[in-house]
Amino acid sequence: MSLPPPQTRKHLHTRRVTFRGYQREDGLWDIEAEIVDVKTYVLKTPDRGTLRPGTPVHDMAIRVTVDDSMTIREIVTSMTSTPFPECLQAQDPMQQMVGCTMGPGWRHTIEKNLGGIKGCTHLRELLFNMATAAYQTIPGYREHQSKLAGLPAPSAGQPPYHLGKCMSWDFNGPVVKRHEPEFFGWQPLKKAAKPEYLVGL
Repeated sequence: MSLPPPQTRKHLHTRRVTFRGYQREDGLWDIEAEIVDVKTYVLKTPDRGTLRPGTPVHDMAIRVTVDDSMTIREIVTSMTSTPFPECLQAQDPMQQMVGCTMGPGWRHTIEKNLGGIKGCTHLRELLFNMATAAYQTIPGYREHQSKLAGLPAPSAGQPPYHLGKCMSWDFNGPVVKRHEPEFFGWQPLKKAAKPEYLVGL
């Protein structure tokens, strides 16, 4: 389905964001992301002078190497085009993410290590969405391999992470009923209430 025809307009800006996932020969996984911003008009900038149409304002990339648990083992960055030379200083702090795991609390982990003036807005944006790319790459390929081998995908009694995270994957919806019937109507275990004498502690 395409968008409805727009009103008469002028193209001014394009942001291209790309994510790629790779399986490495050493058993690890590389997730790469890049962001490129370009204008369609001549842009005068305070530090880079005049940029011709199509010249990247931002051209940045990240490669994150993770293991099967999606824990970061290595991270490298590239900042080929930035608005200011000082932007390059945001590369070294990215090493704070080594040892962190892409999973629940990922956004909080990024903010804790790279939030505000500790990092770069655009690198943070890429890093946050790299978790989704990693999830699409690693468990998705593992499931693909299991299907090719005629094996059931391991569940360990727990639903896949994406269930219950969007309208289509509603535990009570038809998609889960068709494709993940063992989790249809699934409810997480509720935490036991604290004894009265512990409330407020």
